[in-house]
Amino acid sequence: MKHTWRWFGPNDPISVDDMLQAGVQGVVTALHQIPNGTVWGVDQIRKRQAEILTNGRGSNSGLTWDVVESLPVSEDIKRQTGLWRDHLKAYCDSLKNLSTCGVTNICYNFMPVIDWTRTDLRHELPNGALCMRFDIVDFAAFDIYILRRKGAQWDFPENIVADAKVRFDEMDTARKADLVSNVLAGLPGAEQSYSTDTFHEVLETYAGVNKEGLRRHLIDFLSEVVPVAENLGMTLSCHPDDPPFPLLGLPRIMSSEADYDWLIKTMASSAIGITLCSGSLGVRAENDLPGMMQRLGKHVHFLHLRNVRREIMGEKISFHEAEHLEGETDMVALIAEILKEEARRSSSIPFRPDHGQEILSDLGSNPQPGYPAIGRLKGMAEIRGIEAALSKTIR
Repeated sequence: MKHTWRWFGPNDPISVDDMLQAGVQGVVTALHQIPNGTVWGVDQIRKRQAEILTNGRGSNSGLTWDVVESLPVSEDIKRQTGLWRDHLKAYCDSLKNLSTCGVTNICYNFMPVIDWTRTDLRHELPNGALCMRFDIVDFAAFDIYILRRKGAQWDFPENIVADAKVRFDEMDTARKADLVSNVLAGLPGAEQSYSTDTFHEVLETYAGVNKEGLRRHLIDFLSEVVPVAENLGMTLSCHPDDPPFPLLGLPRIMSSEADYDWLIKTMASSAIGITLCSGSLGVRAENDLPGMMQRLGKHVHFLHLRNVRREIMGEKISFHEAEHLEGETDMVALIAEILKEEARRSSSIPFRPDHGQEILSDLGSNPQPGYPAIGRLKGMAEIRGIEAALSKTIR
């Protein structure tokens, strides 16, 4: 396993030196400053590589840009509207430029409108640690009573709708504003942010796009970019939906093992890959993460290792970000399957400790939601310990 760290560039409060002290071997980053649908230029890519390669003393850090997370797929491409063909060309040109610079492992997602989302960015746990949380009642209150999306009440069970009304009536102005901000303002790595007014407009642009339609658009997108990736020796690893169930009347198409099995069989190509995110997929009880790694491991080119704790059962549920070894996913069993796959292919798969609880000096430092230094460092250490304990036996 290659130990990597997500870095948001020079403005990230985590420095290159911090990553080195954490024992990082590679960096996961993206050019978030470039608008979606625009070509990533060679000069811009090399500038980011140089930033990664330079430590705080101005000397060589030894770090490399190992994974792009993410090269965004524009809403026009997902809807097949507007400038989507121009955006397809720009995507292919960006792939060529990344390949020229030696960056060949690409993570992307195909979630419409909103990227990953939570309703509470700093939920306090009994031990005083803070974590991110998705509360289905809060989300229903936002959707039905704040956003007032037409037909929203029919997308939730009756008991959730009733609880959402009580919850909304109890919210003060500040809590409502926080909820809107958490859902719409965009979390780290999210492609765009919205106001409630613009959000209504964007949702309307997806009218008539159902799950099958979005699947067709994904295949149309991949049919254009996969031949380019194949020729360049690149991999395109799709990240799962987060949360992995439909929201806001929008379809979700990468939420389960069956979805990934469909993708791999539909687009049989060495360039088609999986970003196995144990947190996103782990929200759904039917997703057996060690089993998925065992069955689909040869297609996995990037790993997000984190854990969640489900709070209620059902199709749409509440959950919070757990400690890396304490949630629903058996992390020891999953890492065992990862090491077996690495032994089969005789190469390492890059992983990063995804998200993390705010603990110790993270508290009060106002880190980016989900990306505190100490919380992620704890997760990295725990995962390394499992890897070290299992590696000699498995290899």
